[in-house]
Amino acid sequence: MDELLLRRVRLWPRRPTGDVVDVLVRDGRIAEIGTGLAVGPGATTVEGGDGVLLPALTDVHAHLDSTRLGLPFRPHTAEPGLAGLIRNDRVNWRTAGASVEERATLTLGATIASGTTTVRTHVQVDADCRLERLHGVLAARDAHAARARVQVVAFPQSGIVRDDGTADLLDAALREGADLVGGLDPCGYDRDPVAHLDVVFGLAERHGVGVDVHLHESGELGAFTFELIAERTAALGMAGAVTISHAFALSSVEPARQAALIELLAEHDIALTTVAPGNREPLPLEALRAAGVRVGLGQDGIRDYWSPYGNGDVLERVGQLAHRAGYRYDELIEGCVDMASRGGRSIVESTAWSTVPVGDDAQHGLAVGAVADLVVVAADTVTAAVMDHPPRTVVVHQGRVIARDGAVV
Repeated sequence: MDELLLRRVRLWPRRPTGDVVDVLVRDGRIAEIGTGLAVGPGATTVEGGDGVLLPALTDVHAHLDSTRLGLPFRPHTAEPGLAGLIRNDRVNWRTAGASVEERATLTLGATIASGTTTVRTHVQVDADCRLERLHGVLAARDAHAARARVQVVAFPQSGIVRDDGTADLLDAALREGADLVGGLDPCGYDRDPVAHLDVVFGLAERHGVGVDVHLHESGELGAFTFELIAERTAALGMAGAVTISHAFALSSVEPARQAALIELLAEHDIALTTVAPGNREPLPLEALRAAGVRVGLGQDGIRDYWSPYGNGDVLERVGQLAHRAGYRYDELIEGCVDMASRGGRSIVESTAWSTVPVGDDAQHGLAVGAVADLVVVAADTVTAAVMDHPPRTVVVHQGRVIARDGAVV
């Protein structure tokens, strides 16, 4: 019987005066919460230092194959627009000075050490790199297999219709270990939504996997693609298995149209992910939550050929999300943390995002019975943890300590 005792932590506190308790983890789940808890011989005991205990974080929109974290800083050289960003990555990724495996392994380790134990990463598959980048990320996933759950999306970043051979490569990627099939702007980039989505959903049906589509398309064009994706989801009975990433259209249409799209997402159980971009209006987070739409947070690229931003710390990105949404009240900021923990996990596991308070959630929260994926943050409230994103005292995955004081173990 494996036991872990976290001493002197505070569960999801809104006030600095929140109760200090001990949490006993047994066989990968929270077994007891109280004071003066007894443990058996051989149990691991970790001092929490009165820190904030949170469910471990999730990053449900990463690009581990393109990261340059840990390498010398490189000036941004992309031409304006989506095509320019895609071309900049495709031209330069082999010149990084370290392999995809090395870069992805380091960045995934930094993400884990900051308190994230669930990751969904998109990996470029195209006629240029073929499956090389996929193999590098799969190796990084293997290196951290005991520390995090990592889902890999075979992602056609250069398009499907306009990049000859990519459809067959996506099929090969799914046979070689990718967990989902991705898509990219079926109208705006590939300019043939029927052919693009035929490939994406055809592969999903053939391999029995989920779908995660990058949708930068805004306004009515993006809204039209929402509807096409919903039609395919319904036709194939894929409710709960489809995600739209970015979803810029939702914040760039009229209010009545936005409400109809949210209803469409809820009806077909299509999830959304956001990276809290600085150049777009934020998603209507409260309306999505009220409608029961699953929403998760990701870091996107981390210091790569698309952007110089990012460091692997999801809690820092939570602060960006709250800032972009204009949130000041604790309960709203706490909602952003919930989105970056239980919300993301609901996407990866295709389960409902629980409306039960985090402290009472016996599945993915902090109640007895919950899975012991946990992080202790050296702060006095949940909001303080977001504002300061201070050191992570300890990170726990499936009941086992996998990081301490900012470093994986």
